[in-house]
Order: sequence, then structure tokens, then C-alpha cells
Amino acid sequence: MKVSSILATKGTDIISIRPEQQIREAIQLLTRHNIGALVVVDENGRLAGIISERDIIRKAAETEALFSLPISAVMTRHVITGMPQDDLMSVANTMTERRFRHLPITDGERLVGMISIGDVLKAQRDKFRGEIDTLETQLMADDE
Repeated sequence: MKVSSILATKGTDIISIRPEQQIREAIQLLTRHNIGALVVVDENGRLAGIISERDIIRKAAETEALFSLPISAVMTRHVITGMPQDDLMSVANTMTERRFRHLPITDGERLVGMISIGDVLKAQRDKFRGEIDTLETQLMADDE
């Protein structure tokens, strides 16, 4: 199973924010969309970073002025990305080993989506459920 299968089901809507916007705006977007991370894009819509709930909480532990800080002061700049043709097990291993929960998906220079570890696990669960259903159907047919 590939990342493209998740994007086909989930869609390719990307909630993003700009580096100069304030953390307060990021928190509002995260809350409004019930998500755990935002892609940070530059003025040309290219990937500039990512900001997660964890990034915000870690910065909150350091400073009371959190809400007025720009995204650029908190975001992760060196972002690991995936591609639509990536294998889900490979992506799951990378996300688990590197300890992050959100993966921007790019096709060349173009940002085409974002997946979470929850999306990966759900896709794997659905795949296994389908395989189990198929095996159960075959077993029932063999008993008849």
C-alpha cells in the first residue's frame, strides 16, 4: 500500500500557515481544524517548515510571550517529507523511529498533502480487515 492511497481517501487539502504569522494564529488553526500540525509555507507556497502542537508546548515551557511569537521562531525548519509512491510500512517506520506524527507529502517541489501516523495506522488496519474478511469468506465457502 502506498501513501497515494491515503491521499486518495483523505484528500489533498493542506492547512498551512506563513512563517511571519503569530503562534496565536497557529493555535487557532489547529483547534478549528482539529489537527496536530501545520505546514509552514513561504510566499510562493513552497514548504518552509512544519509546526506541531509539541513544538508550541515546548516553546510555552520556555517563554510567557509565546502567543505573540512568529511561527518562524518555533517551527521545525528541516522537514522530512514523503512522496505519494512511498510504501506505508516504510513511512510508518520512519515516523516511529524519528518520533514525529505528521509527514508533508511532496511531488517534486510541489506540496500535495499531509498525512499523520493515525492515517497510516488506519490504512493498515483497513487493509488487514479486508484481508481477514476475504479469508473468512473463503473459509465459509470451503465449509459448504
